[in-house]
Amino acid sequence: MLNLILNFVRACRTSDLRVSTAEVIDCVRHLELIDVLDEDQFRSALRANFAKSRREQSDFDRIYGLFFHDMRPDVELDANCDPQDTSKEEMHQAIEQMRREAGDDEIAQAIMDFLAGDPIPYLRQIHRLETQTEESSQALKSNLSQLSSRLEVMLRINKTRNRLVQFQQDDQAGGSGKGRSRNRGMAGLLMERLETANRMLTQETRPNNDGLKQVNTYDKKTLGIGERPFANLTEIEIVKMRTIIDQLVRKMKDIMSRRYATRNKGTMDVKKTLRAAQRYQGVPIEIVFRQRPLRKTRVVTLCDVSGSVWSAARFMLNMIYSMQDCFSDVKSFAFVAGPTNITDIFEKHDVNQAIEKVITDADINFNAHTDYGEMLTQFHRNHLNLLSKKTTLIIVGDARTNYQNPCEHLLDAMRAKCRRVIWLNPEPEQFWGSGDSEMNTYKAYCHEVRPCRNLNQLVNFIEDLVF
Repeated sequence: MLNLILNFVRACRTSDLRVSTAEVIDCVRHLELIDVLDEDQFRSALRANFAKSRREQSDFDRIYGLFFHDMRPDVELDANCDPQDTSKEEMHQAIEQMRREAGDDEIAQAIMDFLAGDPIPYLRQIHRLETQTEESSQALKSNLSQLSSRLEVMLRINKTRNRLVQFQQDDQAGGSGKGRSRNRGMAGLLMERLETANRMLTQETRPNNDGLKQVNTYDKKTLGIGERPFANLTEIEIVKMRTIIDQLVRKMKDIMSRRYATRNKGTMDVKKTLRAAQRYQGVPIEIVFRQRPLRKTRVVTLCDVSGSVWSAARFMLNMIYSMQDCFSDVKSFAFVAGPTNITDIFEKHDVNQAIEKVITDADINFNAHTDYGEMLTQFHRNHLNLLSKKTTLIIVGDARTNYQNPCEHLLDAMRAKCRRVIWLNPEPEQFWGSGDSEMNTYKAYCHEVRPCRNLNQLVNFIEDLVF
C-alpha cells in the first residue's frame, strides 16, 4: 500500500500538484483509520490531503482516475491470472521489443512506460508540453512550437498503435484457441491504454475556477456621460470626464477617511486607560483603544495601450493614482507587446500630465502587433518579484492576441504569487472569446473579471477595490 501511495504522489507532483512529505505522512496515517477497500473513503482521504484548493481538485480527480482506474486492469489481471498463463509475460515481451525499436527516443520510451503501467514519464512529457514557451523570434510569434511538439507525440502514438495492430494480426495468424484469446485480450488492454494516452494529449485542460467573480451589473451613479463608452468620448468630453473624476475621487477619499476613523479602533489599551484615569482620581472615564495599523493593498497594473483599449486604461490609471494614498504601493506597466514600466512617469508628474507623457515619452512600440503572450513572458521573466500575497494584479485589455500564443500558464504562475488577479475588459461581454480574443482562456486564471467600458463601471470597480 505504501509503494502504491508513493507512486501516486509521484504522479501528482509530476502534474504540478504540490504535495509535501508531511502531507504524505498524514495521508498514510489517515488510511490506517479507514477501510481502504471502500473507494469513497480511500479517495476522500487522498483528496483531503493532496488537493488543497478547489482549483486543485479537478487536477486531482484527473490523476486519480488515470492512476487507479485507467491503469487498474493490470492489477486485476495479476489477481485473476493463472500461474501457468504466459500472456502477461508475452505482453511485456511485446513492449520490450517496441522499446528496443524506439532506441533513444524519449517520447517513445515514455509511451512504452505508460503501456507497461508506469504513467510518470508520460505525465512528465504532457506537463512539458503544457508549460513549453516559445523561442524569441521577431519573424514569427505563435504557439507553433508547442503544436509541433504535440504532433510529434501523436505520431509516436500512431506508430505504436500500428505496431499493436500488427502484433494482433501476427497472433491471429500464428496462435490458436485459448492462447490466442488471451493475447487478443492483452493487445486490447494495451490499445485501451494507448487511447488513454492519446486522450490526455488532445484534451484541453483548464483549471477549475468556480470561485471566479464575474461582475455584470453596476450602479449608474452618473447619467449621460457616465454611460458613454470611453472610446467614443470627444476631446471636450474627456476634459469634462477628468473634472467628474476629480470630484468622485475627493468624495471617495472623504468616505474612506470616515470609514477608517470608525474601524481603526482595536482592543482597549489598559496602560493608557489607567494613565488617563489618574486625572479623574483613578476612575476610567476616558477609555483609550489601541490603533489598528492601516492595511493597504499593493497594486500592480498592466495596461494595454493599443487602439481603443487605451481609452479605458488612461482613466483607470487616473483614478488609481489619484487615490494612491489608499494603497501602500502602485506599480504600473504599459504594453503593446513587451511591458514598459511607467511608474516613474506618474511619480514625477501630475496624473493628467503623466498620462499624456505615456503616449509621447515612454519607450513603447505602438507600431507592434498586440501580443499578450509576449507581455506575460517578459513580465514573468523580469518583474515577477513585484508580486506577493499582498499584491492585487490588475490587467486592463481586450485579450485580443492577434492569434499568437496566449501563454496562459504564465498568468497561472503569476496568480500563484499574488493575492488577486483582476481583469478589466473594455469590450462588451458578448464579444469575449470571439475572433482572436483569448478572454475565455485568461479568465480561468483570474479571481475577478468585469467589463469596463464607461465611467460608471470604472467607479464601481474602484469602490470595490478601495472599500
